[in-house]
Amino acid sequence: MGTEESIRRGHTCSLDARVAAREFHAAVAHDDMALVLFFCSSTYDLDALAVEMGTLFGNTPVVGCTTAGEIGPAGYRQDTLTGLSFSSNDFTCIAGCLDDLEHFEMRRGQAFVEDLLMRLLQKLPDSAERQNFAFQMIDGLSVREEPVTRVFQHALGSIPLVGGSAGDGLEFKQTRIYFDGRFRQNAAVLVLVSTLLPVRAFKTQHFSADQQRVVVTAADAVHRVVAEIDGRPAAEAYAALTGVSRDNLDPQRFASAPMLVLIGGEGYVRSISNVDDRGALHFFCAIDEGMVLRLAKRGDLLDSLQRSFEAVAAEVGSPQLILGCDCVLRRVEVLNDGLVEAVSALMARHNVVGFATYGEQFHGVHVNQTFTGIAIGRSSAVEILGHG
Repeated sequence: MGTEESIRRGHTCSLDARVAAREFHAAVAHDDMALVLFFCSSTYDLDALAVEMGTLFGNTPVVGCTTAGEIGPAGYRQDTLTGLSFSSNDFTCIAGCLDDLEHFEMRRGQAFVEDLLMRLLQKLPDSAERQNFAFQMIDGLSVREEPVTRVFQHALGSIPLVGGSAGDGLEFKQTRIYFDGRFRQNAAVLVLVSTLLPVRAFKTQHFSADQQRVVVTAADAVHRVVAEIDGRPAAEAYAALTGVSRDNLDPQRFASAPMLVLIGGEGYVRSISNVDDRGALHFFCAIDEGMVLRLAKRGDLLDSLQRSFEAVAAEVGSPQLILGCDCVLRRVEVLNDGLVEAVSALMARHNVVGFATYGEQFHGVHVNQTFTGIAIGRSSAVEILGHG
């Protein structure tokens, strides 16, 4: 069970929205599509793209989001459209959209997930032991990733949740989620997938905690803005910590020297998105007064990614797909270090399709500067275990 054709991948570099939609459709369309998933540049005419996608795919469920960069069959790309289709022969899929995240409440999130789980259960073709996972795409400027992800995972129980926050290059102006024929803001899409194929959720990062600690002494937790660190203006304190001048703080510096918080002994990166005119630091992830931060020590991104892919392949076999969410600051680091060709080749070898994000979600936690993914094998889980 399971063939190369159970997941079809597509990618187009066309800058015209309608042409891009047609080329993508030609690559992934077939008679038994359970779901189509796409990731696109925010530079497209999104209204035109939405209309064309709806026309081409008809009644097939299609979900997607705008990105800070795309990952397709040729690796890292910019200003393109990429994605895939799941075959109903191997996959049962349900997708839903939760709007109005500004007024998100736990009860509403719980009911939303429970409804999706019930709909998935009703669609399952048999009672066999199946592999299940959830994939989330959320407005990357909603500042609601933490509560939404936490509630979704709690409602999902043992089903692993992986996802990413939509982006718009490095503009930080407008990020969109596509569902039911149109692009939306202030929304999250959740996809539930069930299959007999082997599945593995994973995350990887190449940062560890430095010993030196600092404390957030003034912050706007709602908007993830830090005004002071150790009683000093945040940008000034961070610049001193990293050994650069205040004027040299830019995305490259933030990518190479993020902050890190220890939770239960494990390090979680807290990446900086930008510094404002007041000298405050804006973060991609939850931040609060009294939080103890450490400067993160950088390891080898390429090596850590390769080892993670090899570990996944050892469990599921050579993957026919890795559905990946890669932090935009990892992408900045890759560009800055001249690693685009090497990382792209590695991703292409492991059939990665995904996007550069404004944050990643993994098992109920919103994280930064990680690669989170779902690896899907080619043979049934029973066959993999039988040959183990």
